[in-house]
Amino acid sequence: MSIRSKGRRGQTMVEYIIIVVLVAITLLVLFGKLSKATGKKVAGATSALDEEVGGEAAGLAGEEPADKLKQLDESGNFN
Repeated sequence: MSIRSKGRRGQTMVEYIIIVVLVAITLLVLFGKLSKATGKKVAGATSALDEEVGGEAAGLAGEEPADKLKQLDESGNFN
């Protein structure tokens, strides 16, 4: 094996490593941006659901007396 052959093989290996590193960095940046956007959307949806369910629960709590809850059966239905 000649010295030139070893040099070319090493050069090719370094080129592949550089390409893999650049692809990895690009993917990390993209996933970072996507995770922030996804996190904001999930947080918005969660807060919207909390407002709807919380408001409904507060309305039901105001309408039903506390003793009415004691009349629930195991399945959650009123007797």
